[in-house]
Order: sequence, then structure tokens, then C-alpha cells
Amino acid sequence: MAAMLGGAAGGDLGALPLEQWFFEMPVCTRWWTTATVVTGLLVQCHVLTPFQLFYSFRAVFVRSQVCLIPPTSSPSISSITDSKLQYWRLFTTFIYFGPLSLNLLFHIFFIQRYARMLEESAQSQAHFTWMLAYAATTLLCLAPLVSVVFLGSILSSTLVYIWSRRHPDVQLSFLGLFIFRAPFLPWVMIALSVVMHGQWPKDELCGIAVGHGKIRFLLNPPSYLNTDVQQQSGTSSTTFTQQTTMAQDHWILLSGGKD
Repeated sequence: MAAMLGGAAGGDLGALPLEQWFFEMPVCTRWWTTATVVTGLLVQCHVLTPFQLFYSFRAVFVRSQVCLIPPTSSPSISSITDSKLQYWRLFTTFIYFGPLSLNLLFHIFFIQRYARMLEESAQSQAHFTWMLAYAATTLLCLAPLVSVVFLGSILSSTLVYIWSRRHPDVQLSFLGLFIFRAPFLPWVMIALSVVMHGQWPKDELCGIAVGHGKIRFLLNPPSYLNTDVQQQSGTSSTTFTQQTTMAQDHWILLSGGKD
């Protein structure tokens, strides 16, 4: 249980009350996790439907005219009204991973694990918020091109890729079968998806592309874009050590590897 909740080697976090564990999560990770669970519950209880949550460029940004015909009137008596722009889809597309299921728990684990470690090791809350804003905006722009309507799993894959590149020395183990270093984690997940589903996972590939763009141009900018953003790599050694210890004890479907 401690491993699932993100506990350290001693498993202390698993012994804490659920409420304390919840409020120990950083702000962004806490509310993303909460929104994901609540949305899954509402869909499971048929309060919401996936059709109300997916991202559509036309539904969000294009105001169309709708012809309303009263049921008791003749077709000649009608009114024209503008449909409302559905801005909430910009948010809900990132918090819906499906109804209550093992797949939802899997995504919650990855959000709580990697988003939390990235947020806790960030130079400031603003840095992590900016990273989320960049990734979300980029995905919203790419969504119509790759025909994806739910972007939560891609955003999660983006954070996994960024985390794996920022912790290259962490060792992971896949079900105890083989050990690999963190930078190979996204590719292991892609290989697993290909084996299980027989096709390349669009979500994982898009997440890697967006995450690599973030690392290349914002976390580790080339010399011609040398800015103060490079200071972000100077996170405290204490925080890094804590995050490395936490990462070494987890499983990625996953079980924690040891150095």
C-alpha cells in the first residue's frame, strides 16, 4: 500500500491517515488527482457523460447557429439562436480518464507519482504551473491534428517523460523481470502498449514529443536561447535525494528497482 501511495523506503507514508496524505500532496497534483477521481465518479453515476467532457475545437471556439422549432408549432414557426461556447472542455479533457476501473487507478497512480515528484522538485510553484500550462496549451493545439479528444493521458505521459529525463540515474524494474534506467521508462511503456494492443500508442508518442520540446527549449535551452530558465536545473540536492529515494521504491506496473 505504501508503494501505491508513493511512500518512501520505510513505508511511513502508508501509515499516515488518508487526509494527511492528501494534504501533503502539492497543490497542483492534489487538485488534478481530486478532479480526476470526482469526474470518474460522476460519469460512473451517470451524472455526466463523456460527450460533455471531450475537447472539440468547434465546440469551444466556433459559435454556430441552431434552429429551434417548438414541438407544438408548425415548421414555419421557428427561432434561430447561437449555440454557447463550451469553454469547460478546455479543462475537462485533462481530467477524464474513464469511469471507475483499473485503468483509472493506473492513471491516478501515475499522476500522483510523477506529477508530485516534479512539483516537489520544481524551483517554485510558478515553474511547475508554467510547465503544465505549456504542456496543456501545446496539446490543445495538437489535438485537432492527431484526432485526440481526451488529453489527460497525453499530459500524464508528458510529465513521465520530463521526470525520466530529469532523473537519468534512477533505476526502475519492470515486474522484477529486468532493470532499466529512468530515461527508458517512456519507451518501455510504449513497448508494453504495442505488445498488449498491437498498435503504436498515439498518446505516449505525443506525450514524448511535447515533453521533449519542453526539455529542449525550456528546461535545457540551447546556447542561442540562453536565458535564466537554466537556473531551474539548480534544485536543491536534498529535494533531489528525497525524490530519487521515492522513485527507487516504486513499481511501474511497475515495481521498484534498487541501485
